[in-house]
Amino acid sequence: MSTQFTIDDLKRILLEGAGAEEGVDLDGDILDTDFEELGYESLALLETGSRIEREFGIALDDDVFTDNRTPRALVAAINETLSALVPQA
Repeated sequence: MSTQFTIDDLKRILLEGAGAEEGVDLDGDILDTDFEELGYESLALLETGSRIEREFGIALDDDVFTDNRTPRALVAAINETLSALVPQA
């Protein structure tokens, strides 16, 4: 299980699960762009969440995507979840 979730992880999972809207460049500066503007509606985000949970061995709150509407916010929220699983020394 990885202990770090990156924007590259998110881009890869978004593309694997839902593809990309025509005209949306996920390689551009998307960190602060709302998922809706990127063409990812709730169903695509649910699939993305399921893929993240399976790959990283975590459980995400149901509202993780509604509370974190941009890639930057979502990556931070997922990393917070992952860090809670790492034993503190």
